[in-house]
Amino acid sequence: MIELENVAYNYGGGELLSEISLKLQPGSFHFLTGPSGAGKTTLLKLCYGALMPTSGQVRLFNADVREMERDDIALSRRRIGVVHQDCQFLDHLNVSDNIALPLMVAGRDLLAEGANLKELTSWVGLTARAGALPPELSGGERQRAALARAVIMSPDVVLADEPTGNIDWDMSQRLLRLLIELNRMGKTIMVATHDLALIRAAKTHVQARVLRISNRRLQLAGADL
Repeated sequence: MIELENVAYNYGGGELLSEISLKLQPGSFHFLTGPSGAGKTTLLKLCYGALMPTSGQVRLFNADVREMERDDIALSRRRIGVVHQDCQFLDHLNVSDNIALPLMVAGRDLLAEGANLKELTSWVGLTARAGALPPELSGGERQRAALARAVIMSPDVVLADEPTGNIDWDMSQRLLRLLIELNRMGKTIMVATHDLALIRAAKTHVQARVLRISNRRLQLAGADL
């Protein structure tokens, strides 16, 4: 589905990632870990076409990103839901409308999608907050709204960048359960996180591959996690 082959990425002349090879297979679950500044966010951006590799090859659904037109990349990205670390919302729109934004951008009929939107809002536990504005939400509510927005288009792949970074342990566990449920529905999941306790907790519920960025390269993490 998403494949990186011998990929490198440079920031301002300095190499951040080098010789990265990765395949995200259908229905797989990956954790991506490593110290702050190691390049986790950059790697995720390479995986959904927001950045182009300095060298090597990135393929999205069997197409080389270097050979894709901008519109082609945009269409491919509809098959990839991204939960960003900073959870940006439009503050003048309520939670329900923010979750529905990808549908609006894609030109979908919101009336026809109404039942699906309500079901998804309920699934992330935000039915009672559907009319609230983003500044009124707690950190956990914002993260759940971000996850709902990421999956509203029923993507094949969900990439989450530090989704539990600003919430407490109980809410982290709730968000993790939602991601595991998506995986059981057949979605490919990759979660970038520095929270090793979260990874350990997940291992009792899902068969996950743990990857670590170290010294600019991607390694399979050991059993010490």
